[in-house]
Amino acid sequence: MTGVGPTLQIAGIWVPTSLWFRATGLAVEVKVPTEPLSTPVGKTAELTCTYSTSVGDSFALEWSFVQPGKPVSESHPILYFTNGHLYPTGSKSKRVSLLQNPPTRGVATLKLTDIHPSDTGTYLCQVNNPPDFYTNGLGLINLTVLVPPSNPSCSQNGQTSVGGSIALRCSSSEGAPRPVYNWVHLGSSPTPSPGSMVQDEVSGQLILTNLSLTSSGTYRCVATNQMGSASCELTLSVTEPSQGRVAGALIGVLLGVLLLSVTVFCLIKFQKERGKNPKETYGGSDLREDAVAPGISEHTSRADSSKGLLERPSSASTVTTTKSKLPMVV
Repeated sequence: MTGVGPTLQIAGIWVPTSLWFRATGLAVEVKVPTEPLSTPVGKTAELTCTYSTSVGDSFALEWSFVQPGKPVSESHPILYFTNGHLYPTGSKSKRVSLLQNPPTRGVATLKLTDIHPSDTGTYLCQVNNPPDFYTNGLGLINLTVLVPPSNPSCSQNGQTSVGGSIALRCSSSEGAPRPVYNWVHLGSSPTPSPGSMVQDEVSGQLILTNLSLTSSGTYRCVATNQMGSASCELTLSVTEPSQGRVAGALIGVLLGVLLLSVTVFCLIKFQKERGKNPKETYGGSDLREDAVAPGISEHTSRADSSKGLLERPSSASTVTTTKSKLPMVV
């Protein structure tokens, strides 16, 4: 067939392509960059998305976002364009817009301002234009937000005496891509031999074995990625084992002396308090002239004693003889 332009053979019949697309609708095709996109934190990112279709009244554009490691089915909308109106939505609504508005000329590029670390993830550009549902109407863009390392924290764990081993640790809470860590020994003292110093640049751990006095000093950890670096320091003091034992024994003696002093002080104070308040004591065999028999009050006893002294009869008048009334047996 000549003079009719491109043709398609359908059921053995050659049909012009223009007639086929008018009968069935045009294909929707979305194009996005194949390479991941990287943008420094705080900057503006442009997520390029273009499409080809015959834009009609049913044309709709949707941008959505899914966090790293999650399936596309869990994406959340961040912007709609439908019925000639633009509708930003979600937590990014104040920072998203379209490079061309309305996006009806084949360009659906998304602008995201003031990039946050949480903006790292996958962005979906989807074009719907019924009845054009052929080929691919969806494009995916991976965005990584570049963040310099935060100030790392340094810590140590282990035995700091000669011959012991210790682990120095370093970690930054923020940083993208993930920082690498490097330890250096500062100061004028010699650097430990390579065999006794092993570090892991990924985990940020430095292991020192067979410590010596020359292992003492200041150690600096530097966290680095393509956005910058940050560091922290700690001081390591290695001691002789005997010094540690002597120090422990001295502390024990001092604690013993302190405890003994407190005990003696308490005893002396107790004796003084006891001397200020003496108590009268009487022996079990001693008799008191003013003792009161049990059950008789002291007041009654004194009164009876006084009355007896005043009214006591003579001894002659008080003696009586009573004859027995019992019969006498001879």
